[in-house]
Amino acid sequence: MYLKENIKLLRKRKKRSQEEVSASLGITRSAYNSYENGVAEPGINILIKFSDFFQINIDKLIRVDLNEIPENQLIQLEKGFDLDVTGTRLRILATSVSLDNEENIELVPIKAKAGYTTGYADPNYIKVLPAFNLPFLSPNKKYRTFPISGDSMPPVVDGAFVTGEYLQDWNMVRNGHPYIVVSKDEGIVFKILYNRIEEDGTFLLCSTNSLYQPYPLKVQDILEIWKFVNYINPKFEEPQQSDNDNVGPTLRMIQREIGFIKDKVKNIEDKI
Repeated sequence: MYLKENIKLLRKRKKRSQEEVSASLGITRSAYNSYENGVAEPGINILIKFSDFFQINIDKLIRVDLNEIPENQLIQLEKGFDLDVTGTRLRILATSVSLDNEENIELVPIKAKAGYTTGYADPNYIKVLPAFNLPFLSPNKKYRTFPISGDSMPPVVDGAFVTGEYLQDWNMVRNGHPYIVVSKDEGIVFKILYNRIEEDGTFLLCSTNSLYQPYPLKVQDILEIWKFVNYINPKFEEPQQSDNDNVGPTLRMIQREIGFIKDKVKNIEDKI
């Protein structure tokens, strides 16, 4: 429990004395001092008063060491925003099931893509999405398919559909692996992720196309994360030749020309 450390930190950030805070809470100074020093533990009624006064929910006051939270997130917490500062918050996912009572794989059509960030938690929105099943995927996991735009993640091209496995605990994100990220401002993006929750409360989003620069995304701005499973491209992609692939034909052409020259030289020598 981090209550004593947290209320001391928050009091000092408000630039209030113990006497001022205790008066605002309607308790004695000695009682407040015992809570801040860890000599006594407050009951639920006092915890509610702490929560209301500091505008931070009880769970964070008790379980999260606010001294370890980045300054930008701490400011947001003090403003009353209930942030997921650890990426482990329990998230209730709206889903649909088949006639056999099995989890569907909902497909988010391109036309519905823009509305997903507002309808993702609405069962009425989810249940009207096209749905299907893939027998080779685990029946014990939740999957969803999303449309991908742009050329930042080859070999996945613009217009492709990517299927992801729902990720409950964002601390399980493996660095350097692809994920679908749904966020308030970015919408639906498909990127390579690097977990920086402990460092600064963000994920670093990278593309496989080197023309696109990596950028950070704050945990509190993220709505969902889905682990990449597979994708369907809308068209057949021709294999791209690398520099080495281009060298081969050139060398073979040079070798043929050298062979022709050698034959001509041999013919001339034979005539002489």
